[in-house]
Amino acid sequence: MTEVAQIKATLETDAVRLEALQTELLDLLMALPNLPYADVPVGVDETANVELRRWGNPRQFDFTVRDHVDVGAALGLDFEAAARISGARFAVLRGPLARLHRALAQFMLDVHTTEHGYTETYVPYVVSAQALRGTGQLPKFAEDLFPVKHGEGEPHYLIPTAEVPLTNLVREQILDASQLPLRFVAHTPCFRSEAGAYGRDVRGLIRQHQFDKVELVWITRPEDSAAALDQLTAHAEGILRRLELPYRTIVLCTGDMGFGSARTHDIEVWLPAQNTFREISSCSNMDAFQARRMQARLREDNNKPELVHTLNGSGLAVGRTLVAVLENYQRADGGVDIPKALQPYMGGLSELRPAA
Repeated sequence: MTEVAQIKATLETDAVRLEALQTELLDLLMALPNLPYADVPVGVDETANVELRRWGNPRQFDFTVRDHVDVGAALGLDFEAAARISGARFAVLRGPLARLHRALAQFMLDVHTTEHGYTETYVPYVVSAQALRGTGQLPKFAEDLFPVKHGEGEPHYLIPTAEVPLTNLVREQILDASQLPLRFVAHTPCFRSEAGAYGRDVRGLIRQHQFDKVELVWITRPEDSAAALDQLTAHAEGILRRLELPYRTIVLCTGDMGFGSARTHDIEVWLPAQNTFREISSCSNMDAFQARRMQARLREDNNKPELVHTLNGSGLAVGRTLVAVLENYQRADGGVDIPKALQPYMGGLSELRPAA
């Protein structure tokens, strides 16, 4: 009996050690990035990115161009009030400017749902650590997240993007291949600490702790994901075309890509006050990277289940789109013309005028 007891004790000890080793191995695997596709440009930073196309011609102004902070100050954009409430990198929008911000999101949702076939989805703004591990934000980007105390277990987090809850809709699911592709869209606030962005874009709405975004997510068969990325990118570009905002689309090189991406297209909108293009959407094919972490699979007929491919992109970042509208549609008198596509969402209003 003593020998049996010793064997039992040894098995229990070994089970604990095995669990610890499996946890350590999983942590190591979770730290590995995705592999870029062979057609992705090779480079160490953004200088090696490759431009795919441009659309629209930057407007020629006959007056001194002001940035969105100066334009917005007379229209209801208030950073001082936000700082008193929450600190730096927050904003308060009032009156017609707040309505314009809302109109942008509603316009984007309407286009994506009625013309592009996305299913509008309302999602939680607080997610578990498991959900963030599934999409790749954890463990690598923990410092960029806002944790929320939630009981005695692992902390929950405010979403950094609706990509997290939308993609996790298929976590631990085996989908019938005939259901694919799935296309989801959600308008949510997003929360980021921007820990790695100290000193960058400190002025204005470009880099905030809280910002709104309309997010697009695709779930596809593996053989369909390359074409899906082109469609996803075109859907995001279509919003800028409707708003008549000049932009360019680039493919990111290996050194500038995100942790979980196999190929990424960035869309950059023209900002006249900066005399340059700035990112307004990032569209990525994650291949099976997220699906493997989430165990999201599909079954074709009676075949063995295989991993799906996931894609995501902004369609668009609402605050940055507001920035682009304020700068590109500004007038010499301090007012801002409202793009024609947005006027039905503004009660027919065609301009924003500075407060008297």
